[in-house]
Amino acid sequence: MTSFVTKRLDALRSGDAGKLSVLMFTAFIDMVGALMIIPLLPFYAKRFGASDFMVMLLIASFSAMQLISAPLWGRVSDRYGRKPALMFGLGASMLAYIVFAYADSYWLLLVSRIIQGAGGGTTGVIQAYVADSVAPKDRARGLGWLSSATNAGVAIGPALASFSHKLGPHWPGLVAAVLCGLNILFALRYLPESHDAKARLRTRGGRTPIDAVARVAWTDFRQPYARLIWMYAVGIGAYYGVNALIVLFLSRHFAVTEDSIGYFFFYIATLSILFRLFLLGPAVDKLGEVRTARLGALALSVGLVLVPLMRPINIPHFSWAPFALVISLVPLGAALNFPSVTALLSRVVGENERGLYMGVQQTYGGLARVIYPLVAGITSDHLGEQSPFWISGALLLSTIAM
Repeated sequence: MTSFVTKRLDALRSGDAGKLSVLMFTAFIDMVGALMIIPLLPFYAKRFGASDFMVMLLIASFSAMQLISAPLWGRVSDRYGRKPALMFGLGASMLAYIVFAYADSYWLLLVSRIIQGAGGGTTGVIQAYVADSVAPKDRARGLGWLSSATNAGVAIGPALASFSHKLGPHWPGLVAAVLCGLNILFALRYLPESHDAKARLRTRGGRTPIDAVARVAWTDFRQPYARLIWMYAVGIGAYYGVNALIVLFLSRHFAVTEDSIGYFFFYIATLSILFRLFLLGPAVDKLGEVRTARLGALALSVGLVLVPLMRPINIPHFSWAPFALVISLVPLGAALNFPSVTALLSRVVGENERGLYMGVQQTYGGLARVIYPLVAGITSDHLGEQSPFWISGALLLSTIAM
């Protein structure tokens, strides 16, 4: 039995689908570990006397380290290979989980988040791995499958955190660390290198991460790769920037509470997985990546514009039906747009700089995720709860023009 399983896993290493399957499993386990920690952070921080600002600082510190590390990890993966960069990222996560498990002060919690953020900058490396391993015409589909795997981790991680926490406060961090360690061993054994030696050799003498980030903002602004990065950043900021406001909207108009909000997230996560697995690929095959990205931006824009207009209807047990229909446009648009834009980016940059610019894309996307929620909160307070959704819709329509 053992030899049969080993042979089947070895077989995964050959062929595009096999490489992608191993990467999807690795990304899934990594996301399960990450989502075991995030829901518990506010409770642990409050136990150490943290203020609300200090809790938000824990969240922001992770994002800040991701912004800094993403282009660096991308350049490392271009020069030394995708696999070593991923292994270092997973190793940093495992260390962060151990620190989290035994943290006896707020500052150790902060240290664990900084370490995890430094390792979490490998998202662009994972996307570059997909681009290396999959034919150009199938890259959007492959990136969609990868997103499905991470969405599955988002659904499972919090449940596993609640279960393990019943064993004691140290256990969620320890379980996450063990999962991460097993993930490292699995990836070392079964994840092949996708970036060949010739491509790594061409990387020498290439642009530095700082130069690449600056060029997107200034000198190369009109270049296709720069426009695609800006499209991704504007879209991802508009999309993620109103997530918390959707929760507030549901609590105000649909009587959703802490006990019932989980059903909403489960609904969205399920739709995200289904759209990426079964709709994205056929759409790209029929329409191409450019039209699919435009269609996704349009669907996402319409969904966000209509969300604040929804109200319960007077039908027992189905008062939420119009909202459920409208909000489905949001995961639909995200599924069609973001993987298509990233796949297009992988086409217009050379393979010797693919990891670098995938990392730069994550840096700009991360900046948008930090800045736009603040803008959305201010406009909601001063211009009304509908305004952030309508601004997001307008921003997403602007990416179609790009």
